[in-house]
Amino acid sequence: MSNTGFSPLVHPESNHSDRHPPQHAGQLRDFTADKRLLVLSAMAFVAGTGGAAAAWALLHLIYIVTNLAYYGRLSGVNVDPGGSPFGLATVLVPVAGCLVIGLMARFGSERIRGHGIPEAIEAILIGRSQIDAKVAVLKPLSSAISIGTGGPFGAEGPIIMTGGALGSLFAQMFNLSPAERKTLLVAGAAAGMSATFGTPIAAILIAVELLLFEWKPRSFVPVAVASLVAAIWRPWLLGPGPLFPMAPSPSVGLLGLVLGAGLGIVGGLASGTLTQMVYKSEDWFQRLPIHWMWWPMLGGVVIGVGGLIEPHALGVGYDNIAALLQGKVSDPMALRLMLVKSVIWAVALGSGTSGGVLAPLLIMGGVVGRLLGGIFPVGDAPFWALLGMAAIMGGTMRAPLTGLVFALELTHDFSAIVPLTIASITAYATTVLLLKRSILTEKIARRGYHITREYTVDPFELMRVQDIMAKPVDTLPAQMPLAEVVEFFTAPNAPRRHKSYPVVDASGKLVGMVSRTDALCWVVNGHPAPGTLGEHLGGRELVVGYEDELVGRLADRMAETQVGRIPILRRSDSALVGLVARRDVLRVRAAVNSEETDREALIRIGAFGRSSGGSGGSARQHS
Repeated sequence: MSNTGFSPLVHPESNHSDRHPPQHAGQLRDFTADKRLLVLSAMAFVAGTGGAAAAWALLHLIYIVTNLAYYGRLSGVNVDPGGSPFGLATVLVPVAGCLVIGLMARFGSERIRGHGIPEAIEAILIGRSQIDAKVAVLKPLSSAISIGTGGPFGAEGPIIMTGGALGSLFAQMFNLSPAERKTLLVAGAAAGMSATFGTPIAAILIAVELLLFEWKPRSFVPVAVASLVAAIWRPWLLGPGPLFPMAPSPSVGLLGLVLGAGLGIVGGLASGTLTQMVYKSEDWFQRLPIHWMWWPMLGGVVIGVGGLIEPHALGVGYDNIAALLQGKVSDPMALRLMLVKSVIWAVALGSGTSGGVLAPLLIMGGVVGRLLGGIFPVGDAPFWALLGMAAIMGGTMRAPLTGLVFALELTHDFSAIVPLTIASITAYATTVLLLKRSILTEKIARRGYHITREYTVDPFELMRVQDIMAKPVDTLPAQMPLAEVVEFFTAPNAPRRHKSYPVVDASGKLVGMVSRTDALCWVVNGHPAPGTLGEHLGGRELVVGYEDELVGRLADRMAETQVGRIPILRRSDSALVGLVARRDVLRVRAAVNSEETDREALIRIGAFGRSSGGSGGSARQHS
């Protein structure tokens, strides 16, 4: 049973740690990106083209369904469902469309229900960025039927889901990691949004703020490539120029900026109200004693009745957005549009039909801004409508940068950049403080998952092993007889021992690790044969770390090898300099929490002028 050789060392560059080679001071970089970035960027060209094609196909499919449902003709021209010649019979159009969607979800795929972005997030975080091909086909079809038959939804959510599905399917054809599949999924999603609205920068930002859950060159650059490729395709597919061009906004001065902050607060409160309306509606449907397949049809009844009250509330409503930004909507019409649109949108979305949230949010935000602008002493109606759109979008989706840049790219009104920023950030801060979740993450939370949408630097990638290792290290000599080792660990009156100890030779070089478990196994198997500790450890693989490497690399190695205590060596001469246990790694987390909760005044009022012999300590408070 005895071996004559010492234990072979498993260095970080071998065995389980191939994916995380040792990184000392001369090798550390700002980013972890490598040549795979070029491969993913090349693949993003395909994802970007696919996303642009998906946007074109879905929008024209919506036009075709609208013409068939409300005008009885086969045409791909964009028309307003409110102008249908069918009169009262149009009430039945949304009912029929939503019934078809319920059947598609029941017998096709339940994943087509909802507004698309939560489903994309769930696929990224939980589904290893794999989207079924069936969803890629049924999602745009169901959304076209929903919106084309009067559903008060936007096309962007379904386009994001469809573009993401195409990117995911393309990625699944190759040997890629889940993180790389996520990159191409999000690239396709961003491309769809970029092509639809002509907003390539906002599409990149929505990817960062809502979908990637990281900001790394490995994912950011390919997503940007796909978004820009889609923007290049857009003039040929959907036409050039901004979607809702505006004249430069008037100067509003300091008073206008203050009022913009007030509008942001109102927009944040409205965002919370809209979110609550959607999920209260969903709760109501879940209490019904019927299968969820029939819920969209009931939502279709509400859509149909709402369409009789205000026909402009039906469909995507891009014409409403344009009218608000051109100042062509009166106060009574704006109020009626907001009330009807918000009710039928919340009820229909709660019923589980298929459609997006962005365009309805722009309409309702524009109305809020329009109504408040009517009483503000500065600015004009289009200006305040634009600020309301940015505020509602930034607050409801918890994506303030996207809301800001989206408004700028939609209108090319860059003169409004400062008030737009104020309104969007204020609305965002309001909803963050008042609501636990956004309209997007609430749906995911209801499925049993929790998402934290705060990006922070990984503390494991900031600290080095030498900052957390225990030193000096208690060791055992390789020449120690095995009987003494057993006595060392098992003697009833012995002092408290560590769980394991590094074993060193006469020169102090590490040759292995011995644990209390080893000693107990030797006892259970019979008293060990004569010999030394070094002889019985021969042949074992030993996982080690280096004092100058990052804690994150060592933590990964501990997880991969399931080793709880790792000896730490000096890179220059392989001398044993420390030991890291799991509790040492956990102290990194404790240090981060301390930075968040330990408060101290480093400069105290009244401290100046005192003698140096006085108390110079800072006032500390622990939360």
